[in-house]
Amino acid sequence: MKSFEVVVIGGGNAGVSLAARLQRYGVKDVALIEPKDHHLYQPLFSHIAGGRATAQEAVRTQESVTPAGVTWIRDSAVDVDANANTVTLASGSTVAYGQLVVCPGLQYDWDTVPGLAEAVHSPHGASHYEFDLAPKAWTLLSGMTSGTAVFTMPAGPIKCGGASQKPMYLACDYWRQQGVLDKIRVVMVQPYPTVFGVPEVDRELDRKIAEYGIELRTNSELVAVDAAAQTATIRNLETGNEEQLRYDVLNGVPPQSAPDWLKATDLPAAGDDGGFVEVDRQTLRHLRYPNVWSLGDAAGTTNSKSGGALRKQTKVLARNLVAARKGKRLSAKYNGYSVCPFTVSRDTVVFAEFDDRYRPMPTIPRVPTWNESRLSWVVDRDIFPKIYWNLILKGRA
Repeated sequence: MKSFEVVVIGGGNAGVSLAARLQRYGVKDVALIEPKDHHLYQPLFSHIAGGRATAQEAVRTQESVTPAGVTWIRDSAVDVDANANTVTLASGSTVAYGQLVVCPGLQYDWDTVPGLAEAVHSPHGASHYEFDLAPKAWTLLSGMTSGTAVFTMPAGPIKCGGASQKPMYLACDYWRQQGVLDKIRVVMVQPYPTVFGVPEVDRELDRKIAEYGIELRTNSELVAVDAAAQTATIRNLETGNEEQLRYDVLNGVPPQSAPDWLKATDLPAAGDDGGFVEVDRQTLRHLRYPNVWSLGDAAGTTNSKSGGALRKQTKVLARNLVAARKGKRLSAKYNGYSVCPFTVSRDTVVFAEFDDRYRPMPTIPRVPTWNESRLSWVVDRDIFPKIYWNLILKGRA
């Protein structure tokens, strides 16, 4: 059995950036468990689906982003025994740890919506939440000159909830430029009472929705799809009434939860059907196992799940883990910050910064970043990817 001072489950943004930061803080014996040979920058998926980025820009090899000195275990975690301080891998081997960080991300629960998986792989459907399907989404959307386009968002915790809307705005602006927007019916299915939840941001998004003529279905959710008939069943969550929408293009976002293997461990809180790791929401330390930590999408925190939230969490967790190793007080606190840049046209962004109660939380106090802005587009599209590859994944931002 191999043993490491720190074992990190998951080689995405959370795992790589944390491992790099731990090394910078003097923790040298770190192992990263990740089965995939490629690493993805997910914020670009929306731009790919909207025709404003190429797939090649969003991918690197896992080897190239794994910090030098970190042991990459190319395998999948399938179980954690928190009492024995071990992780079981898909290969059957076991890894022992002194400290464990759990950040495997979310799984896509396609089967919870009958017909959705078939629909997004059909000639008339796609999902920009899947890297392989994001270019297809743009092929379908850019090819429309008339008909109905349906965009959906599921209820419950998901990766960057606002991302479900972004290709819609990019497509609408493109159709307007092509002179066909008035011939295309655009429907957005949103499970919550408003388009996003932050009043200042809602007002700006509502303005763009009216500008593009989008039909917004609030308090509604996709509950079934008939791919052959190109029909989506939408249910109003308040009344229970259902509506059949025939579509020419469907961009579907699947319901999401923690990985099934994680749900089966003792790490989630009792009764948490989503399977998220039970942590103190400020220190990110497990409430029952003091040498277990979690951050990112699989952590049981109340914030909106996003890369911006993760960047804050990484610093907090790394500092607290180092303090815990030395027997010191955990002084770093995560404040619930999250961010979502809405690409509301092909060259402008509404930049939403907010806390875990959906109250505005701008990085620069009293500067309203939620106004539509060309500068915010440059930051989101051009600057953030460079920061991600060159600073965040190296534990420097």
